[in-house]
Formats: sequence, C-alpha cells, structure tokens
Amino acid sequence: MRKCSLSKIDLLFAEIAKTQSLYMPIDGADGRAVYSKWQAGKAWSSALNTVKSPKNFFFPHTEELANFKTAGKTIEIIDVRAEAEDFVVFGVRACDAKSFDILDRVFLTDPVDSFYASRREHGVIITTACNRPTETCFCTTFGIDAAEPAGDISTWKTGGELYLKANTEKGEALLAALEGVTEAADDAAVRAEKENIRKIMKKLPLADVKADAFGGGKTKQYFDDPAWAALSESCLGCGTCTFVCPTCQCYDVKDFNTGRGIIRFRCWDSCMYSDFTLMAHGNNRNSQKERFRQRFMQKLVYYPENNDGIFGCVGCGRCLAKCPISMNIVKVMKTLGGKN
Repeated sequence: MRKCSLSKIDLLFAEIAKTQSLYMPIDGADGRAVYSKWQAGKAWSSALNTVKSPKNFFFPHTEELANFKTAGKTIEIIDVRAEAEDFVVFGVRACDAKSFDILDRVFLTDPVDSFYASRREHGVIITTACNRPTETCFCTTFGIDAAEPAGDISTWKTGGELYLKANTEKGEALLAALEGVTEAADDAAVRAEKENIRKIMKKLPLADVKADAFGGGKTKQYFDDPAWAALSESCLGCGTCTFVCPTCQCYDVKDFNTGRGIIRFRCWDSCMYSDFTLMAHGNNRNSQKERFRQRFMQKLVYYPENNDGIFGCVGCGRCLAKCPISMNIVKVMKTLGGKN
C-alpha cells in the first residue's frame, strides 16, 4: 500500500496524465459532478456520485459501428474501428465498479462485443471508498462493500492522505509508475476508515432493504402480480432511470444517410419507451405497466436467472434521486418482496 498527501494530489494526477488520458468526477457549471478529462486546474469533485455512471467509457451513449458507401448496386463497407486510447478512470465508487462486472457478462460473452472489449482492455479503473455515503445508497443490498471497492487500484481518503492499493496486474503496473509521487504506507488508517464507513452504511435509511425474495426462478411468482398496475400508474416512461443506471445495457442500431454515405451507429435505448423493440408487426409490450414490469423483472429476476444469481442492480441510488415521480426499484422490492 502507498499514500499521497491530498495537498499534493495534483502531482499524482499529472503523473498519471503523462502517459494516458485521465478522467475523473469534476463539478460542472451547474455544480453537478460529471466525468471529465483531467487538466491542471481542474479539481476532483467531492460529490458522492456523478450524474451519469462511468459505463459511458466502455459502452458509450452513442458510437459509430460502420460506414457504407453505395454506387449503383455496389456497397462499400468501411470499418470505423480504431485502437482504443489508454486511459484511467479515477474516483469510481464501489457500486459503479461492480456494474462493470455486470456489463462484462453481457458484452464479453460470445459473441464478444469488440468495441467494448477494446475499451476494457485499455482502461484502468481506480476506485475510491465512500467515506460519505448518502441516504439513497443501498449497495449492501446486493453484497457490495462501499468500504472495499474493487477495481485495478482501490483508494481511501482519510487523515489528509489518499491511500492506494493495487488489486490487479494493471493496477500494480500503474502504482509502480507512481512511486515518485507516493510513499510506502501501512494500512492502519485505512482499516479504521473502513470500519467507520461500514458503521455509516448500517445507519442509512435503506440499510434494511433485502433482495432475498427475488432471484432466478421467480418469474411465475411475480409476473402476474396485481401490484404492477399501481406501481406503474404514475410512470411517465421518460427513461431517466435507464439513462442514469450503471447496469442498463439496452441499445438501438440505426442508419443515418449523410447524403455522401450511410453511418450506422448504436445509441442507448430504454425498455421504458413505447417504441422499444418496435417492429413491423408492432410491439409485444403495449402498455406502460408491461414496460415498467420488464425493467424491474430484468434487474431482479431475469438477469440473476441467467447470471449465477447476480442481480442487475448495484444500489447506486441514482434512480431514487432522479426519477421525477419518485418511483424506483426500492419501492418495487418493498412492495412485491414484502408479500413473501
């Protein structure tokens, strides 16, 4: 384990940025934290979470897949793939770090998504323990320890110092390159900080939320539950919950005619939209209740059924904070799970 004084943290950032792009939570003009490329003069945000999760670094909001040029009946396919840049994502929380494992099971399972795989290969994740978790946090529901974040390097802020511990070969290589701006340290302060974080987590309003009533094999039990009608009644179908969610992975593929050729791209999509998976024959989920049910059944039943019991939610709390009608997965769990 190594440490760096928080008063000299910019030296650490500058050393990382010498060889690769460095991204971290930085307060935007509206005061909300967003991931931005670090440059001298930009300060690491003190916010617990960014507005959107860091999944955008591996699964971008929009990205080109291929270009086409046509001449008569001839079609030329242009491969737009390029080698991903080496980059570091700093300040990732434990919940978001866990979300990468969930996305990996989707995009790195055969057939492997080469765009996603390239970014995962070139990216290094530096996580930060949550020394100030908030009342919307419920990561412990899904077995995530906010005091022990995963990632290539884990960090803790305590006593005016940033402590760093490598967890992977990538992390060890980067931490070795930072020896000039860090110093060796024992883990006494970190152990005390972990204990403090865990005490806070136990006192949070959602600390008692359990997922025990959900999981694989529960489709028949929950699919026709009459509670879905009341739960979904006020849903606007705005998709905010899916766009701030670190684990949602639905996307659409579209073609755009530029007048000089065709650009094929993919962009995030939402199962909460009425035109999601819309085809010539129509849509198999025609009501907002059906779309609402699909989202939460995917998180709590379908995903764990196909992924060794792992849930499709990490308890980051973004949907709780951003839903305009205050409907979220916690209310769904308490309503449905409370019956069993």
